[in-house]
Order: sequence, then C-alpha cells, then structure tokens
Amino acid sequence: MSAPAPAAAHIGTAQVVLGDALSAVADWPTPTAIIVDGPYGVSGYPGDPPTPQGLPAWYEDHIAAWSEQAGADTTLWFWGTEISWALVHPVLVAHGWEYRTFNVWDKGIAHVAGNVNGNTIRRFPIVTEACVQYTRVVTAETAEGDRLPLQQWLRHEWQRTGMPLYKTNEAAGVANAATRKYFTADHLWYFPPADVMERIAAYANEHGVPTGRPYFSLDGRTTLTAREWARMRAKWNHKHGVCNVWREPAVRGAERLKDAASKVLHTNQKPLRLMELIVEASTDPGDVVWEPFGGLCTGSVAAMRLGRRSFAAEVMERPFQLAVERLERELQALDDGDDR
Repeated sequence: MSAPAPAAAHIGTAQVVLGDALSAVADWPTPTAIIVDGPYGVSGYPGDPPTPQGLPAWYEDHIAAWSEQAGADTTLWFWGTEISWALVHPVLVAHGWEYRTFNVWDKGIAHVAGNVNGNTIRRFPIVTEACVQYTRVVTAETAEGDRLPLQQWLRHEWQRTGMPLYKTNEAAGVANAATRKYFTADHLWYFPPADVMERIAAYANEHGVPTGRPYFSLDGRTTLTAREWARMRAKWNHKHGVCNVWREPAVRGAERLKDAASKVLHTNQKPLRLMELIVEASTDPGDVVWEPFGGLCTGSVAAMRLGRRSFAAEVMERPFQLAVERLERELQALDDGDDR
C-alpha cells in the first residue's frame, strides 16, 4: 500500500495543499493574482453541481476569504461558462471586486464532437469559455476618518491644502494634465503615475496649510512615496497584439495529461499558454499567484516558468498527486536549463 499523500507539498517556488482552499488561504501571503477555476455547474467532475444556480452561495465564503487577504494591486481571473460567471458576478462586486473585461477562450470548431445533433441540443454548439478579469475597488482614508475612492480622495486631499486646484499642475510639473486628468471630478479621471504622485505629495506638504497630518498620506503619519502609490492599483503588463478573444485549441497532444490507458486526467485542462498570458499580464517576477482550485495546477506551472511564487489547493487526492508530479517535472526541466 502506498503511503498517504502529505497535507502539503513544496516544489521550488510552488506550494500545493491537499484540502479545501478555505482552510489554506489564511496562511498564504497576499496575492498579486488569483486564478479561479472552480465549479462551473455543468457536472464536469465529481462535486461539480449539475446546474449553476447554487454557485453564488457556493462561492460566497471563498470570495469573502480572498477579499480579506487581497491587496490593492490584486487581480482576480474568474474562469467559467457565461452563465456561471454571470451568476457569481454580483457576489464578487459585493465583496469589493471591480469588473475589468470579459475574455473569451475560443477553442475552435474542432472542439465540437462529430456526433452533436443540433435538433437534439436545439442550440449552436459551444466552443468557448469565459475568463473574466477583476481588480479591487480601492479606497483611502481621509483626515476625518472617511474612506473615499482614489479619485475623490485625491481632490479631497488637495482641497485640504488650501491651495487652488490649478496649482496641482505646478506640483506635478506639467502644463495642465494634473487638473485635466489627475484631479478631475468627471469620468475621464486618470490614475497619476507613481513618480508624479510623489512630487504632488511633496509639493502639498511643503506649501499646504500646516495641519499636523501629512497630505496624501496613506497611514496618516508618513509622506506618500512612489512605491506606495504604485501598489494602489492592479499591475498590468500590456502585450501588443492580444485582445479579449483567445483563439487556442483545447489541450491535446503532449500537453494533455493522460493515464496509462490514455484516459484524460482532467476533463477541462487549461492551456498552459493562456495561464502564462494572464500571469504575465498581471504580475511581476517574485509576485504571488493563488490557485485556490488547483486541479492539475496549470496556473502554478505557468507561475513557476515565469519566476513567480504560487500557492494552490486541491481537495481530491489523485489530481493533487498529479499536480505535484507535474510541478516536480517542471522544476527539474528548469533546473536542467530547458526553457520549454
């Protein structure tokens, strides 16, 4: 008889826990990205509900836990069907997540089984999945103890200095971009660049009315730095030529994990290329990636390849074992200098 699987495995920069993510995430460091590939409500695997109707309640505690530990710069990627995502969306919003964009994985016409009967299913065959991007709704505390969205907080802090609004241009070292972009009250607001925000804060603290509390301070005690301000929004590393429709065939060939009888080990294994795409877009080397519903831990493999740290959980023992073996192979390949 084989020995029981360990409660957790550490493979290089990756950690995989055998168990419910709810009991694991409290010990994980703050994530820069969370990759959510949980139940779809399509009976896709043991434990996946047959319909998506109960998914909002199912996800509630998980989303609350993620939200508690997420930072201002955390991005969440929610995989699902169109309807599973639509039903869970209000729960995400209620816990402080802001919708960014709806990305579509187009698997191509080859994904349609040859025996699909249009008269039986009475709809066009589905060859897509959703991967929806969310970022945090970020607020900052005023001198009065209120919390405001960053756009309103910036104007509030400047008004507290007693200086006219046009002086923000001088503070930022621009002709008119500060009043027009960074301190506007309308929907055309721009997040100030970190170095510019540091100059604005320094100017306000030098020329503003003395109050005993630094202007544009996030903790009420210290002067704002460029590094602190940069972490007040999600990271984004843009890749030209990529849009929100991802045309990538369903996983097959050498990448598709199978057992000795050539049976697939995961019915919805995600392409490594797509996981690399979202990890690279929303994190930097050394950052933390969470994969609360690990499965075969494709997101963790992508994180390892890209020099990020990953933390994953998987409740079923067999997928957990396979994920550990997969990460061990990946680590060995990297140690051998194989860039894949």
